[in-house]
Amino acid sequence: MFTSTGSWGLYKAPLSKSLLLVPTALTVLLTVVLHQYQDMFIYNLQAVKQGKQLWRLVSGRLICLDLKDAFCSSLLIYNFRVFERRFGSQKFSSFLFGTWILSAFVDFLLTEALRFLFELQVDVLPAGLLGPVFAFFVPFYSSIPRVEVTQLLGHITITNKSLTYIVGAQLLTSGAYMWVVACSGLIAGLLYYNNKLAQRFLRVPGWLAKCGTVLLEPVFSESEPTTEAPVGMGATLDIQRQQRMDLLDQQLLLSQFSHLRRNAQQHQQPQTGLLNWNRFFPSLRHRGQNRHHGGPQQPPYTHPLDNTPAAEEQVARLMEMGFSRMDAQEALRASNNDINMATNVLLQH
Repeated sequence: MFTSTGSWGLYKAPLSKSLLLVPTALTVLLTVVLHQYQDMFIYNLQAVKQGKQLWRLVSGRLICLDLKDAFCSSLLIYNFRVFERRFGSQKFSSFLFGTWILSAFVDFLLTEALRFLFELQVDVLPAGLLGPVFAFFVPFYSSIPRVEVTQLLGHITITNKSLTYIVGAQLLTSGAYMWVVACSGLIAGLLYYNNKLAQRFLRVPGWLAKCGTVLLEPVFSESEPTTEAPVGMGATLDIQRQQRMDLLDQQLLLSQFSHLRRNAQQHQQPQTGLLNWNRFFPSLRHRGQNRHHGGPQQPPYTHPLDNTPAAEEQVARLMEMGFSRMDAQEALRASNNDINMATNVLLQH
């Protein structure tokens, strides 16, 4: 599914934002104000099979009836918005729709298997848009690179994906039969992600995705960040100063990357007189480590020059995320082979 870039909702991710706000607001209304209507949104499989209440397959699988489930699923949708920004609203909504349909069938298959094998009768499953949320862990595991951030106690590795997995584990343990919904979502995600036939038939039409984007984008629009945008206030002056250094460092990387792209597009030869700020200034993110603390001052740290060759392994990882080889090489050169910075640079262009 996630093989090429979509054309609508690429940067503002209107569908992700609507799924983040609208279901959560409806959950609050049902749990705080409209208690009498909660029964309409219970995901009761027994009522579907014996009472022919097929409408519960829709109402019971859209709105969460538990505030904790709504909060965790909203956090996950917020993290998974990266797929809508990379590949467009049509592919994002098609994955949601396809896994939502497939997970409904898998719910029935799993509950019947439990009844047949273990004589365990499961009549009610957790309500909400949980199947597609768990299904997104399949492309998240497969296509998002794992970048080490830090280590705890010297053995536990913390990566850029750890928080998402922790929230998923919290959602998994929030209910008695949440594991059934999680398994059906993961199975539906594997079926849709690796099956071209399912992607062809269980998809949202382009005109519908475009109409949804046109309607939602003005509501959930946001202004683009500027160079004078204030950074977050840190707890101390040192943290605030470090935040400003990181912001300036990122702006220099973006400027260098834009310059490299312009040169590549114009088919010009590399110029020996290209101004490289790293030759004159140490890296902004390492200045705080070189302050004088009563001992001999450490020599300033400098990055390698911009002509550092890009590692082929990191280029391949960026290409798996949907970026072209040329853009991946230029971003890695501009960020001195830091794949985390290179990913951020590519996402902002």
